[in-house]
Amino acid sequence: MSTTTPAAPSAPTSEARAPKVRRGLPPGLWQTVGPAAVFVVLFGVTAALQPAILSGVGPINLTTQATAILLVALGQAAVLHVGSIDLSNAASAVLGAMVLAKLLGPTAVAAPVLTLVIMALIGAVNGLLVAFTQVPSFALTLGTLGVLQAASLVVSDNTTVYASANAEVVQWLFIQAFAGLPVAFWFAVVVAVLFWVVLRRTSLGQALTAVGLNETAAVFSGLRTRWLKVAAFSFSGLMAGAAGICIISQAGAASSFGLGSDLLLPGIAAALIGGVAITGGRTNPVGVVFGALTVALVPIAATALGVTPQARSLVYGAVVIAAVALTASRAKGAVVK
Repeated sequence: MSTTTPAAPSAPTSEARAPKVRRGLPPGLWQTVGPAAVFVVLFGVTAALQPAILSGVGPINLTTQATAILLVALGQAAVLHVGSIDLSNAASAVLGAMVLAKLLGPTAVAAPVLTLVIMALIGAVNGLLVAFTQVPSFALTLGTLGVLQAASLVVSDNTTVYASANAEVVQWLFIQAFAGLPVAFWFAVVVAVLFWVVLRRTSLGQALTAVGLNETAAVFSGLRTRWLKVAAFSFSGLMAGAAGICIISQAGAASSFGLGSDLLLPGIAAALIGGVAITGGRTNPVGVVFGALTVALVPIAATALGVTPQARSLVYGAVVIAAVALTASRAKGAVVK
C-alpha cells in the first residue's frame, strides 16, 4: 500500500504577509478638520433658517460673543493639554475685569498690562499648588473657584464695578474692525496660532505634550514636569485676564452676575469641541477657534429653530454632546475617561 507524503506548507506569499491597509481618513485628520466642519454645518443650517446672520451685523455679533469664550477656552486647552483642568479660569476672568475697571482710572494705559500680570500670577499660584501639593487639579481649582468668587464680591463690594475713567483704553478692541470683524477677535485668533506654533515647533511645546501623554515617562526623561504644569496654569490665568479685558471693552462694567459670569462651561465646551483631548497631550489651538465659534453660535441657532428660552439649555447640551462626539480623539488603545 502506497503512502502519501503530506505536502509541505507553502511559504506565505508577499500578498499574505502584507499588512492590511486601513481605509478611510488618515489618523488624526478628522480631529483636525472636524471642529471647522461642525461649525460650517451648524452655520449653514442657521443661515438657511435665518439669513440675517449673513449680513454685516451677524458675523460681528457672532465673533463678539465668541471672543471671551475663545480666550478662556485657549487657557483651558493649555491646562487640559498637561492632563489637568482649571475650573477657576472663568472666575479669574470676572475678577480680572473688576481689577481692570478699578485700575483704569489711576493707571490708564498700564491697567491692561497690570491686569494680565496679576491674573497670570493667580494662575501660577494654582499651578504651584497643583504641582507641589499633588492635590488633584479638579478639587483644587474647584476650591480656588470659590476663593476667586469671594474675592470678586470683596473687590466689587457686591455691586457692579464701572470703568468710569479711561475706558477708551480698551473700548477700541470691539469698535475697530479688521476684515469686517472686531480687532479683539483677531487678537484671540493670533494667540491661538501662536499657541499652535509653540506646541508644534518648540521644545517647550514638545515637553508639555510629553507631560500630557505620559507624565511618569516625562519625569524619567528628566523633564521638569512640575514647572511645566505651572507654565500651563499661568497661561490659563493670562488668558482669563485677556477675557476680563474683553468684558470691560464690551460692557464697560463688570459684576459677579453680569457678562462673563457664565464663561466656565462654554470655555470647557469650546476646548472639547475644538478637539482637545481631556486625557491630555492632544490639542489643536486652531480647532479651539472653531469650537468657540460653535458654542457662540448655538444660542443663535436655537433662536432660528424657534426653540423656546426654556428649552435652549437642552439644545445647547445636545449640540455640545454631538459636537464633542464627532471631534473627540479615539486613537486605538486609548483610554476614554
